[in-house]
Amino acid sequence: MGGMSTTMPRVPLSDSVAIPQLGLGVYKVPPGQTAEVVRHALAHGYTAVDTATLYGNEREVGEAVRDSGLAREDVFVTTKLWNDAHGYDEALRAFDRSAAELDLDHVDLYLIHWPVPDQDRYVETWQALRRLRDEGRVRAVGVSNFEPEHLRRLADEAGEVPAINQVELHPLLQQRALREAHAELGVVTEAWAPLARGQLVEHDTIRRLADKHGRTPSQIILRWHLDLGNVVIPKSVTPARIEENLDVFDFSLDTDDVAAIDALDSDGRTGRHPNDRW
Repeated sequence: MGGMSTTMPRVPLSDSVAIPQLGLGVYKVPPGQTAEVVRHALAHGYTAVDTATLYGNEREVGEAVRDSGLAREDVFVTTKLWNDAHGYDEALRAFDRSAAELDLDHVDLYLIHWPVPDQDRYVETWQALRRLRDEGRVRAVGVSNFEPEHLRRLADEAGEVPAINQVELHPLLQQRALREAHAELGVVTEAWAPLARGQLVEHDTIRRLADKHGRTPSQIILRWHLDLGNVVIPKSVTPARIEENLDVFDFSLDTDDVAAIDALDSDGRTGRHPNDRW
């Protein structure tokens, strides 16, 4: 295993805001475990945490950030607005609730969690997020699980695209068309379920590459994401795995490795499709 790198790459979201390229996701981490998990991650080199109203653990994330001993500006905190809070006024109120739960002096990144197109309120919700940013309560704003047509509608009707779109993305679901739309529109790509919820760790191709590089399967997959330029938020509650997932900055994949992983694309979605009805 290589030594831990101290320099975390950051990806620009605006002139003044950049997100660490690898952070900790806390989806399905029970509130009772969250503070301990986040504290461990922050003590071992993580500088970004991704939560959401849905996860029910914003309070514990905030507690761990406050207790970490790190300066507030050295930890990047993301949270998300849930589907029951679409609409301009509703979104502002939802943010107030999240901000109170986190109890930090600002939120670094606030996302619309899903477009919920059957509600058809994501444009006005987006306008509310822009207001929060313009008032300085949030440093950057973006979306999650948006498809190209949703992003283009925000560009057309609101005159501004999100800084980032957090979507399911991994070697079994590579989202090439969406990534092309992001590149065209100037939207950063962030991957949730970057390890395909464990489906890839026993895959022959991934295991072969892990053996070749003397790394773990998860490290191979995370390196692939980083080489694509994705922001990535692997989730783990296991201290050793949390540390292992960060130890990916001192090796690289070659062209053949990348081609082998690229060949795994198979529309292997593990979660919902953004256009599903809720």
